[in-house]
Amino acid sequence: VRYADDCNIYVKSKRAGERTMMSIQRFIEGKLRLKVNEQKSAVDRPWRRKFLGFSFTSSREPKVRIAKQSLERMKLKVREITSRRMPYSMDYRLKKLNQYLTGWCGYFALADTPSIFKSLDGWIRRRLRMCLWKAWKKPKTKTRNLMKLGVPHWQAYEWGNSRKAYWRIAKSPILQRTLGNSYWSRQGLRGLHDRYKFLRYQS
Repeated sequence: VRYADDCNIYVKSKRAGERTMMSIQRFIEGKLRLKVNEQKSAVDRPWRRKFLGFSFTSSREPKVRIAKQSLERMKLKVREITSRRMPYSMDYRLKKLNQYLTGWCGYFALADTPSIFKSLDGWIRRRLRMCLWKAWKKPKTKTRNLMKLGVPHWQAYEWGNSRKAYWRIAKSPILQRTLGNSYWSRQGLRGLHDRYKFLRYQS
């Protein structure tokens, strides 16, 4: 059996959409001998539906955006790579992230919402800081590494001996400053936002 998936109809009213849907379904199933997947097809607001991983904003002038389900799948994959329970080296994490995010961004660069790529960059860096903070393990190691990053001894000692949870401390001002954008760029992390801008605006 062959299927015609994702039959999305965009019209002004729900009643018109239902009429159009029935007409198209009759044509697809009657003339083309295909079967419409009714679970993936519906008459609804554009911003509530997804098509090939994309959706639309609900603004007066709708823009293409990444569907919520697509973002959830992407975050799940990033969580797997940056899980602090897995004893991966930072080089391995960065390599796997770059491989995955390069392809992901290449596909979703069609979206008209650059802010989400910038937001995801910040979230990914926070997860990496969390992994690195755990990898340093002992307070003495944390203090020493913070000092290498330019933190005064008294402040490095204070944060190195902090008992705050890994995820919470990953957002602390001290780690955001010392393990910020430039640090991860030097380590080889490829930012989503920069990649998005390159793909969208290259000549």
